Amino acid sequence: MDEDDPNITSVRGRGDSASSAPTLPTVNGQLLSAESISCCADDLVLDQITVNSLVMETLMVIRTLVENEQDPPPSLMRLHSVADHEEGWLQLVQSLVEVIPLSDPLGPAVMTLLLDDCPLPTKETAVRILDMIEVLQKSTDEKEEDTEENNNVRSVTQHRNLAIVLGCIAEKLAGPRSVALVTDQTLDYLIGNLNSSQAPPITLFSLIALEKFSQTSENKTTIKKRLSSLPAGKHPLKLLEDQCLTSPNFMIRQVGFCAQWCLDNLFPIEGRRFTYEDTDTSQINMMLNSNDVSEYLKIGPNGLEARCDASSFESARCTFSVDTGCWYYEVLVITCGVMQIGWATKQSKFLNHEGYGIGDDEYSQAYDGCRQLMWFNATCESHDELPRWKAGDTVGCFIDIDQQTLIFSLNGAQLKPFNQVFQNSDSGFFPAASFMSFQQCEFNFGWKPFSFPPNQAFQSFNKVSSLTPEQKLILPRPLKLAALKRLSVKENDCTLCFDNVANIKLLPCNHKGFCDRCASQLEACPMCRSPIETVEKMLATKSRESLLQRSYSKQ
Repeated sequence: MDEDDPNITSVRGRGDSASSAPTLPTVNGQLLSAESISCCADDLVLDQITVNSLVMETLMVIRTLVENEQDPPPSLMRLHSVADHEEGWLQLVQSLVEVIPLSDPLGPAVMTLLLDDCPLPTKETAVRILDMIEVLQKSTDEKEEDTEENNNVRSVTQHRNLAIVLGCIAEKLAGPRSVALVTDQTLDYLIGNLNSSQAPPITLFSLIALEKFSQTSENKTTIKKRLSSLPAGKHPLKLLEDQCLTSPNFMIRQVGFCAQWCLDNLFPIEGRRFTYEDTDTSQINMMLNSNDVSEYLKIGPNGLEARCDASSFESARCTFSVDTGCWYYEVLVITCGVMQIGWATKQSKFLNHEGYGIGDDEYSQAYDGCRQLMWFNATCESHDELPRWKAGDTVGCFIDIDQQTLIFSLNGAQLKPFNQVFQNSDSGFFPAASFMSFQQCEFNFGWKPFSFPPNQAFQSFNKVSSLTPEQKLILPRPLKLAALKRLSVKENDCTLCFDNVANIKLLPCNHKGFCDRCASQLEACPMCRSPIETVEKMLATKSRESLLQRSYSKQ
């Protein structure tokens, strides 16, 4: 947005605080809305100021798009139309770099949403993004009337946003187009940002961009070679892990978490022990279930901290469920964007790529403190009695199963009781959470004192649950994959979890190889993608030599 133009002003988004609200540009006092833009001439549609306006309008309204089946806002549809053309796609990228504010907690996720929704660029167009690196490095002092502080904020914002764009494109592209972006210039820029003297938001998203580029094997090899060529004791990821992991600053703490995760999973250093080998979990008896999540959710080595950097909506349940009594757990908010934190049963279905998580079916309920919403069965209620959560806040989750009551709190201040989830479930409740892109939090199931325990009597998960030493291991991906290769799978084991007997046949496609638990979470056959109407259950005898069959409707 060209703020030097005297005809351009800005107005605050309705209902947002002055510290975090996005701004919308106006020309000659008139807001450039999507509706008015759609009636304009083609040359205005492709004007950079117009694209900036559409991006900011989308950022403003995205927090109001609370239903999964809602139509996309007009501004998003217009941006999709603009990005259908190569030059328009570049304009969108430029706008994302320039105008998404550093202070808006939804900014990075909205950037991911916009780029993920747009058509793929050609390799030639994608490479042109790299021109922005040199431009940004020279642009900090161009606006002479800005103060030095304003220049610094603008520079941090634009460099952070460029790193987000590079990461999003790396995740979206594959093969030669992704490889073409990993030039010496790109590596110099991203790896050069991996130091504690750089602004933490730039470091964080540069690290995530490198991680996403490494999803292409050739890129991973290139990045590993560059990192291994650095002098001993100067490995940036190891330095960030050592300096940032336990920082009281939550942005810096994210840098440490991601650096450690990359060292364990992507870019190991010879002689460095895996983190799980040195993590004391002796007092931890309940964790997030690392076997019940997709590969896109990062779980820390103690099993209590989780982070999502993917464009999907990732979810996790814990390792223990409860059927009766009163229970309580807490969540430390590390990032203040969209997360849905609450309770789910084993019947709850997580559809990460469709955007369905905790609170999006009839078997779960969740609190979203970013948008101040209560979620159940993919519908929500607005609850602004409590402020929007921020980094460092504590979310309390209380359940009284016998009295069929849920109570959520923020730093000890409670919302009214809720009970919708008990319409369909009366037992088997797991603590659970879902994460939008770039969100992170830490769970406390009672292994340490609670910050805001409720006045009601309750039981501690950590005192009742138990885990074997093997169950407490959060293995890095390379070790987990190696273990799977060594695993001896029985002929009649479930082809999805490999833990239970495959006693289910899907109808009408007749594909077999699934257990009760996995089949209950399927909407379509994993083999042929045809809808599942019913399943046929086959009961194994003790000798497993014969199977008796019975049909029942899929629940």
